[in-house]
Amino acid sequence: MIASWKDLCIDAVDPGLLGRFWADTLGRELVERADGMVMLTGPTPQHRVWINRVPEPVTVKQRVHLDVHAASTDEVLALGATPLDTTSFSWDVLRDPEGGELCVFSREQVPAERLYEIVVDAHDTRRMAAWWAEVLGGRLEADGDGESVEAIPGAPFEFLVFEPVPEPKTVKNRIHFDLRPRAGSGLRDDELARLLELGATQVADQRGIRGAGTGWVVLADPEGNEFCILRSEAELRG
Repeated sequence: MIASWKDLCIDAVDPGLLGRFWADTLGRELVERADGMVMLTGPTPQHRVWINRVPEPVTVKQRVHLDVHAASTDEVLALGATPLDTTSFSWDVLRDPEGGELCVFSREQVPAERLYEIVVDAHDTRRMAAWWAEVLGGRLEADGDGESVEAIPGAPFEFLVFEPVPEPKTVKNRIHFDLRPRAGSGLRDDELARLLELGATQVADQRGIRGAGTGWVVLADPEGNEFCILRSEAELRG
């Protein structure tokens, strides 16, 4: 385990619209902050979801999407989703109000935590699942045609799933993960070096307003999926 789960980020053209949809779908509380950020909160900090404003609309299939528990697909459609494929699988594929894909698993008894799993498209599912299992300290499991990571410490979902796809990644992911350093006292040079040694690439270094040692580092995993790791446990995202 190199880092631990911090929270989830979703890009949106209209954070208020998409934030309300995901708050209702996931059973989170929506908070509109004074600085314009939209945040969804839950029972722990790890349940938090940031809705980040971006100018670009959805143009291609998402390489990262969320699978959710619900009493019915109609319940999620009523919140603003639209159907994409409701006949091919034992679950239903929908689009959120901005066109991003999600999958709905209807349950007679809906779990208290409605986020079921996070699904990532991948060329080499075994490599990617093993990579994230090492980074987050989860357990690697076979999952049908793909692979999954389960029992991720602190994660508010059951599985991180990697499904095989033929197409390459072409645009920035609209859903990404935020991580925090394992030690909890700030990102060490050796921790960052270890991530890079394992195959991550550094995309950007967002220094915080409090100076050296704050902010976060933007990285990409071996197949180019962006994620952020906080430099300091005390730094507030915003």
